[in-house]
Amino acid sequence: MLNKKSVDDINVNGKRVLCRCDFNVPLDGDRITDETRLVAALPTIKKLIADGGKVILCSHLGKPKGPDATFSLAPVAKRLSELLGQEVKFAADDTVVGDNARAAVADMKNGDVILLENTRFRPEETKNGEAFSKDLASICDVFVND
Repeated sequence: MLNKKSVDDINVNGKRVLCRCDFNVPLDGDRITDETRLVAALPTIKKLIADGGKVILCSHLGKPKGPDATFSLAPVAKRLSELLGQEVKFAADDTVVGDNARAAVADMKNGDVILLENTRFRPEETKNGEAFSKDLASICDVFVND
């Protein structure tokens, strides 16, 4: 049996927490038509915020073959901001972990939340590419799979 830890078992205070969520939501333009998956992630996100983590959210959306504005997670960041009652900064970065994302992470304070761009913008995401995994790991101290 695997010895898994939950967010209740770890101290995230002051740590950069990469939280993989399922934000693959249906969109009509930039309007989310079913936010069930966003609402389902809220307890984990709120727990990480309350515990003083620097919360870095990531997800895929759709099946783009590289950067494509119609598959951007920007509308998700906007709606999450409303649901959480605090800003969820969107790290617009076609490489997901490029200069914009790194700068956003570097500026984070405890309890802040950012959302990275669609992980499917990187071709390695569907191939479990080591380089992409290392890029993601380089911006966090802890990983949470929601």
